[in-house]
Amino acid sequence: MGYAQLVIGPAGSGKSTYCSSLYEHCVTSRRRIDIVNLDPAAEKFDYPVAMDIRELISLDDAMEELNLGPNGGLVYCMEHLEDNLDDWLEEELQHYLDDDYLVFDCPGQIELFTHIPFLKNFVAHLQRRNFTVCAVYLLDSQFVTDVTKYISGCTACLSAMVQLELPHVNILSKMDLVPNKKEVEEYLNPEARVLVSELNRNMAPKFAKLNKALAEVIEEYSMVNFIPLDLRKESSIQYVLSTIDSCIQYGEDADVKIRDFDPEDEE
Repeated sequence: MGYAQLVIGPAGSGKSTYCSSLYEHCVTSRRRIDIVNLDPAAEKFDYPVAMDIRELISLDDAMEELNLGPNGGLVYCMEHLEDNLDDWLEEELQHYLDDDYLVFDCPGQIELFTHIPFLKNFVAHLQRRNFTVCAVYLLDSQFVTDVTKYISGCTACLSAMVQLELPHVNILSKMDLVPNKKEVEEYLNPEARVLVSELNRNMAPKFAKLNKALAEVIEEYSMVNFIPLDLRKESSIQYVLSTIDSCIQYGEDADVKIRDFDPEDEE
């Protein structure tokens, strides 16, 4: 059984930075993970790339050859990858053992994980290969500065949860850049009455019933909760990683391997 994180979220939410920090944390703790780039528009990385979609197709090539814009080109690249799951991806996955841990750094185009079926089909392919997959949704904590933005972020996150049908861990990224953390912490465990009151103050009266319904969904069903992530703190990274590991039951049947230890020094 293999393990995988599918790192998704809006553009600029810090997905690649998260992957880089996670890799460095695992190197420090002597744990192996492999990062996979699924963004055909990516140009540079702060982590070693184990697999790279650009070896199959790049956004620049798709735009030039098919005369597409950035969004259309990205969708085409993802559909091209989907058509090559049994060829390119299957060949790449053959290099990994049954209990290896892969982290897929995905593009930030929101359509890919809300209503276009590519990622859902991609996950199904991994599951057929006996991978246990967890979706990791990143939302910029600086985006969550008022109740309307919080509701917007929650609904986008909920859309991805419904589309992918996976264990889901939601992260508020870039907490180290938030000047007033109290403003964000208020939305980690919000009360419906507080949300309704704030929404009604910011929106026209005709939206009162909608505001009440949205707030109740968020509170009563507890479907969308966020974990704050401060990349300056190793304890914060470890807490997020432990939460994800628990979701996919990582390590429960792990065997000790020689590669888990440093080779002995030659005398």
